[in-house]
Amino acid sequence: MLNSQSENQVASQLTHPPMTLAEELRAVPVFADLPTDDLDWLAAQMTRIDLVPGDIFIREGAPADRMTILLDGEVRLRVESGNSEAFTRIFRGPAVTGMLPYSRMTHFPSTVRAVTPARFATFPADRFPEMLARMPVLGPRLVGVLADRIRDFTRLEDQQEKMAALGKISAGLAHELNNPAAAARRAVPSLREAFQTFREAAARLDAHPLSAEQRAAIPALERELAQRAAQPAPLDSLERSDCEEAIAACLLRHGVAHAWDLAPALVDAGCEAAWFDRVYQQFPAEAWPDFLSRIAASLTIGTLLDQIENSTGRISDLVRAIKEYTYMDQGPDQEVDIHKGLESTLLMLRHRLKQGITVKLDFDRALPKIGARGSELNQVWTNLIDNAIDAMDGKGELRIRTARELDRLLVEIADNGPGIPPDVQAHIFDPFFTTKGVGQGTGLGLETARRIIREHAGEITVQSVPGDTRFQIRLPLPSEAAHSGATP
Repeated sequence: MLNSQSENQVASQLTHPPMTLAEELRAVPVFADLPTDDLDWLAAQMTRIDLVPGDIFIREGAPADRMTILLDGEVRLRVESGNSEAFTRIFRGPAVTGMLPYSRMTHFPSTVRAVTPARFATFPADRFPEMLARMPVLGPRLVGVLADRIRDFTRLEDQQEKMAALGKISAGLAHELNNPAAAARRAVPSLREAFQTFREAAARLDAHPLSAEQRAAIPALERELAQRAAQPAPLDSLERSDCEEAIAACLLRHGVAHAWDLAPALVDAGCEAAWFDRVYQQFPAEAWPDFLSRIAASLTIGTLLDQIENSTGRISDLVRAIKEYTYMDQGPDQEVDIHKGLESTLLMLRHRLKQGITVKLDFDRALPKIGARGSELNQVWTNLIDNAIDAMDGKGELRIRTARELDRLLVEIADNGPGIPPDVQAHIFDPFFTTKGVGQGTGLGLETARRIIREHAGEITVQSVPGDTRFQIRLPLPSEAAHSGATP
């Protein structure tokens, strides 16, 4: 005897019998308006497959020998090979995918796994000619599906390329930001300690019976030493050690305790033993230790404030470079100063340049701004500079030049690496072409750069011989600027 739930299921099936495959195809937009006979023919050639969550429908690398129709459900496409960072895409039915007519795909590029219960129908690729002969209307429709898929796949790869570049830049920026932030943080406790020492020394010094002239001389001497500290004489480690020893000996001669603790700050201020001998005569002997403690603390405070200012200044410069690099808070199209974009890109990549890259800039600062999508151009500069660094294996000379060429603005990015072989130059801008090892590149960096430059009505070319590789980008100048710069 059936229970009540089973009875309801049977009653439902009697009232609404299962849909035939031809009827399910009617829900797929590509096939929706086909005659019933054509749908029946298609269904007769197809194999229906039901999946449960977790089932693998297609494995990456399997022969592309069938068109697949996702009738219902949700699947995940995951692409991993040839790249260290896999990307995924969710596909929902109804949709047509897999091998399509006129496609040159030979193997499936991704693994397809069911996320929810899913129903597929597959159509063998060797029946495409007969299908197109019976239903010519499907030809342009499936070509449209193929074109949409190529655009989607290229967009995903392009996004992955951007994310990979962003990941490398982010890692470098984290390091660049951490260093000055850590330096500023370390300076704060030392500054607090120096300020406390200064206050205590000043209080003890005020207790001494000093004349008005002597009291007025104290801040004057502090200013004098601060000025010396702002323009220190260059000292190597041996010279510095000798100076500290001489000053400590002078202080000990005048009865100053903790002379070796005071000596380093006084050397930083450019003090000499003769200066102490002169100043010693201006103050009572009992006030001399407190005077020097205040002087040394004052110099230490100045040094720490300079460190904090430099550290926060570096952080501010990096934040400014990030905003300029991304054109944050600006619309997609701007009046772009090419030189600012190049400089902010170099700053973003500074962590890669510090290992042994010499940068030489030859900028024509008279060049006008151009109308462009600044963040996209910066992506071009990033790809080219990053490739140059890789080509030189982190050590060499990077040259960046800008110039006017009649109605064009020229940006040239060059390196003195080993060069690009002629057979590689012929394919260097092809999609997915890369000379890097597996997991090191997608082959889309230069293709993306060319596409961006073409969208800006420009061109990108390469000239390369061993020791001299030059990528040249030419972009249109504003008409008035081009006219004023024209040569006969």
